[in-house]
Amino acid sequence: MVDDRAVFVGEHLVRTFGATTAVRDVSCVVGEGARIAVTGASGSGKSTLLHLIAGIDEPTGGTAGWPRLDGHPRQHPGRIGIVLQRPALLPTLDVGENVALPLLLAGRPAESARLAAGDTLALLGLTELVDRLPHELSGGQAQRVAVARAVAARPQLIVADEPTAAMDTDGAAHLVDALLAVADRTCAALLLATHDTAVADRLQQRWHVVDGTIEPRPEPSC
Repeated sequence: MVDDRAVFVGEHLVRTFGATTAVRDVSCVVGEGARIAVTGASGSGKSTLLHLIAGIDEPTGGTAGWPRLDGHPRQHPGRIGIVLQRPALLPTLDVGENVALPLLLAGRPAESARLAAGDTLALLGLTELVDRLPHELSGGQAQRVAVARAVAARPQLIVADEPTAAMDTDGAAHLVDALLAVADRTCAALLLATHDTAVADRLQQRWHVVDGTIEPRPEPSC
C-alpha cells in the first residue's frame, strides 16, 4: 500500500509519440518532502517523465495519480509548480505581475494575489525587482523570478525541468539554493531534472533515466 503522504504515484507509466516510446513501464512514487534529482542523457525521456508527473501530459499506458490532490492537477491550479529551462516571463508585465498572474488565473482576488506575489519574492530575496520588466533582468534573475511564479501558490510539488541548463556554475548554485529554500519553507517535494552532477549531488535521491526507464528502479521517497 502506498503511503497516503505521497504527492505522486505512477504505475507502469508509458508515453509514446507515434512509433517512439519516450517513457516505458515506469513505476515511481514521489513522497512528501522528497528531494529527487532526475538525470540521464538528452533524449532519455527525463522531460517526458517530468511532464507526466506534473500533469501537463497524459500517459499512453499505465496510471498517474496524485493522492493528496484527490483528482488531476488541472483541477487544482497551483498545487504543482513547474519551472522550465527558460523563464518565459510575459514581457509586458513587471516582475510582481508575472508572479501574481497564475494566482489570478486560478481565481485568487487581485489584492490577495499581489500580496502573495510580494511575499514569495521576499522569500527568494527578489523584492527589489518587483517593478522591473523582464528585459531589465539578468538571466539568473529571470530564472529566479520564474521559480517565484511557480511557487507563489505554495504547491505540494515543484517540478523543475533543466532549470540551470543555461547557467554558469555560480548561477546554477544560486538557483538550486532558491529552489531548496522555497521547497523547505513551503514543505513541498522537489523533482529536478539536470545534466549537472554538482546540482544532482545536492538532492537526497537520484533517478537515472535510460531509454525511457529509471535504472535502478526508484525506492519510494516518502
